Amino acid sequence: MNVFNVLMARGRWRWFPVPLGSTLFQALHNSCCREKSTASKKIIPSVAFCHENTKESGNAVDKLFSSEQQASILHVLNTASNKELEAFKLLRGRKSINIVEHREKFGPFQNLESLMNVPLFQYKTTIQVCNSILCPETGGKKIKSQENRLLRKLIKPEVGRERLKAVNSIVSIVFGTRRIAWAHLDRKLAVLDWQQNECCHLIKGTYPSPVYLEEISSVISKMPKADFYILEKTALSIQNSSLFPVLLHLHIMEAMLYALLNRTFAQDGQHHVLSMNRNAVGKHFELMIGDTRTSGKELVKQFLAESVQKEEPRVFFPSDKIVYYRQMFSSTEQYRIEELYDSLLQAVAFYELAVFDTKS
Repeated sequence: MNVFNVLMARGRWRWFPVPLGSTLFQALHNSCCREKSTASKKIIPSVAFCHENTKESGNAVDKLFSSEQQASILHVLNTASNKELEAFKLLRGRKSINIVEHREKFGPFQNLESLMNVPLFQYKTTIQVCNSILCPETGGKKIKSQENRLLRKLIKPEVGRERLKAVNSIVSIVFGTRRIAWAHLDRKLAVLDWQQNECCHLIKGTYPSPVYLEEISSVISKMPKADFYILEKTALSIQNSSLFPVLLHLHIMEAMLYALLNRTFAQDGQHHVLSMNRNAVGKHFELMIGDTRTSGKELVKQFLAESVQKEEPRVFFPSDKIVYYRQMFSSTEQYRIEELYDSLLQAVAFYELAVFDTKS
């Protein structure tokens, strides 16, 4: 027996016959002819209708994969621990727990279709999980994106990974209210140059541009050439109004150094001056107490000692300069010349965090 149903098609109402016994008619009847007490307008398909499709989908899962692929997937599902299953992105959280619990209760999975009996696993999810087990290398893309995200937080502006890996030497520059210090290190972490310049009178007065230009140009003239010049990015809060004069001075210094050191930027468009997050360096050397960074003096002192005592020290000071550097450090030790210490630590952190491949 047929009944007439009506549907909108291309803006016009059209009548067409629908058999009473058809699944489509049952679904339409169940979704439209409800009691008035259910005010929801959502169309809920019948359970029988969904179950039939689910069953067909389950049989189709195994057909999507070869026998070798099925064996590999089932091996993981039947042998991997909860922690090992969580290594796959789509199996984190409750899904991995449900797999282990289902396995312990009902035994090993006999086919891929049986995975759909596990809570939270529908047809689409099951296929995605199987593909992720077969292609774990996609996780490499995530690791790479995480590395890029960490680099963006560490240094500004963004620089290609290839340029960073090709670095042969850098000059690390740290400046404060009284002095500018820099350390010149090659990729073997050998200290080629390490010194400081006093600039006591810059912050006094009305911040005259010619004075800044003369002072900073004089300092830059003493710096060696390098692939990159790394400036320390201050961690001072701009919301503290009492520090405004200091922040103004530091930003002027940073802008002047950027402009004067980026000599070839107009020609090649490549950044040769980068800013490095001060607190990131502190965290790398475990110098942070809360949001405050402590002195790196003792760590630098340790580097100097290890350069003499160990065959493979973390930082290498050339034998013809080690005496000079130790004397320089000793002469400034009582005055806590933090810029001098920080310029060396920043250079080491740059290589270890941005240039070398690390597992951290």
